Amino acid sequence: MTMDLGFNLVNSVGVAADNAGLVLIAATQGSDFHGLPTTIFQLGLPGAENAGRSLQLELGEAFEFDRPELLPAMTGHLAGEAKRLRNPRPECYVTLGGLPVAFAEFKWPFHRSTSGADTYIVHGQLDLADGGEHNLHAKVAASVTLTFAEIVPAMEQPYAETFVYNAVRKTVDLGQLEFLKSGNRQPVPVTTRYYSRWQKKFMFTETNDAERLQYLLHKVYWLSGVLGEGKPVWIADPRDAQYLNTTEQDLLRMAGHEAGEGLLVVDGEFAAPTEQLMDRSLEYKATLDAALNFTKPQFNESMRSGHANM
Repeated sequence: MTMDLGFNLVNSVGVAADNAGLVLIAATQGSDFHGLPTTIFQLGLPGAENAGRSLQLELGEAFEFDRPELLPAMTGHLAGEAKRLRNPRPECYVTLGGLPVAFAEFKWPFHRSTSGADTYIVHGQLDLADGGEHNLHAKVAASVTLTFAEIVPAMEQPYAETFVYNAVRKTVDLGQLEFLKSGNRQPVPVTTRYYSRWQKKFMFTETNDAERLQYLLHKVYWLSGVLGEGKPVWIADPRDAQYLNTTEQDLLRMAGHEAGEGLLVVDGEFAAPTEQLMDRSLEYKATLDAALNFTKPQFNESMRSGHANM
């Protein structure tokens, strides 16, 4: 650890990580979009079998860890990371349309827009994670308005990562993010339509049981069967529950149903695929191709041929 880092912040994160069952692997100095100092923490699980797998927590210089109103959400974030780190690929998720994706290179905390707009921005990247080497990805700039920011306890990673990741997935579902081998940043507006002030919760997609079942099967197929060598993945992830507008308990209930159908092996809050599920590889690859094609711009062929009436 570098000597010029804030001792109190490093110590507080270390204690909180330990309480969540995590190990603080390293703390180094970074910088935000405007060059101001940040502290980057690498968090992992204890045990040699977990070596090489970690998640990153980046906090701004001005972040006050011990503010009482901020501690509950920080505690919840670290507890979630401890379970997420048991996934073979903890940075990976799936979309409702069946695309396996990896979140990478997010630069926290939010920064104010430099274009003059009244928004906060965070930059990151979404990689297609189907086990191939095609390098398809989408660079994203997720933005929230100043009004929206008022409902967020702090414009820092632990308080915003879940709804930002889910807004990115929702934007993919809408066909508004294109996966390319190179390209400019694509906007992801995180608007108040994703938040119910009456219910005081985020809401992204209304789903029914059939859609949630398909989501779970896609998740286990890709993240465990294809990317994770059959190691179990966390089914009761509150991040997925928010994305699907359901509860962790409901996801576990449906996973248990699929276990009864011979498609999943469920162990507590985690599940792995059976051979019967992995035999659906052609179906899931076709779903992936269709979902990926949906993100590509669709052109009017008569206009492409120069027949437009302009």
